[in-house]
Amino acid sequence: MQFPAVTPPRRRRTALTTLFVLCAAGALAVVTALLILLISHSAPARPVLRLTEEVGDYVADFPRHGGYRGPTADQRDALADGVAKVLDGRLDSARERLSAVDYTVRTARLAGTDRTVAEVTEKHRTERGWGRVYVDLDHRVRWSVQVPHPRSDLDTELIGAGLFARTPGGILVLAGAPRDAGTGISADMAHRRDSVFDAICDELVARRLPGIQVHGFADDSSPGHDVVLSPGPDAADPAPTRRAAKRLSTAGFAVCRAWSQQCGRLEGTTNVQAQSAADHGVPFLHVENNRALRASAASRTRLVTALSDIARSWMKE
Repeated sequence: MQFPAVTPPRRRRTALTTLFVLCAAGALAVVTALLILLISHSAPARPVLRLTEEVGDYVADFPRHGGYRGPTADQRDALADGVAKVLDGRLDSARERLSAVDYTVRTARLAGTDRTVAEVTEKHRTERGWGRVYVDLDHRVRWSVQVPHPRSDLDTELIGAGLFARTPGGILVLAGAPRDAGTGISADMAHRRDSVFDAICDELVARRLPGIQVHGFADDSSPGHDVVLSPGPDAADPAPTRRAAKRLSTAGFAVCRAWSQQCGRLEGTTNVQAQSAADHGVPFLHVENNRALRASAASRTRLVTALSDIARSWMKE
């Protein structure tokens, strides 16, 4: 008579322990997978910023009449300090500083890229006309593009947005009202020292960031020229401007070189941001573009490509 084999108690305990461990591991894997699935579905997606569309819509909503109120010195300081904190990567501190003037910082992924950008903007839309700022958060900021006359110089806001979106390491400073929105020239950002726009640009000059400021002119103001290029008043070193003129000419644009030609009084010699840059020996390009260029999406793209090459050269310096 044969009896069934009996598993020794120690081997039985080992088998049971192994079985328990396997079951526990399997259960843990299932729970982990469920948690990952739950988090992926519940976590808010990072917003996507389609910058050209956003800027175009923002400018299109400018009031038809009025829409600008000059800031106090404290308000200018708050905006400039807030932008400085964003440049330093201190977003929470920036939000706290900006809240004093009802501004905030929002972050988003720039459409078509993996870059995260900060938008310095009003919490609630008003008719103060102080504008917006966009900052690349994924690269050290090395250059700026400035748009002082959106809507007044039609489509310059699209050029500025396109250049910022195409080129890493930049900051876009966008005025918040047409140049005729205030009393006299109070809303003309290129010719006023008492604006938020100028306070922010002064902060950029203090950090020695080269600037590209885009403008527009009527075709008959400088006949035969697509672009009027100037380093601004009293530029210590026009070499960057000469290199920019060569790049723009290579891109197929007829360029009037304001330092050596008559360009129809479009030289930017009274531009206050250009003067500040010259005073500090910081490269500055005053880029006037005729209406035909600005009205053509293809021409704007060629211009942005050429200006992007110039900005990228500053990234290497």
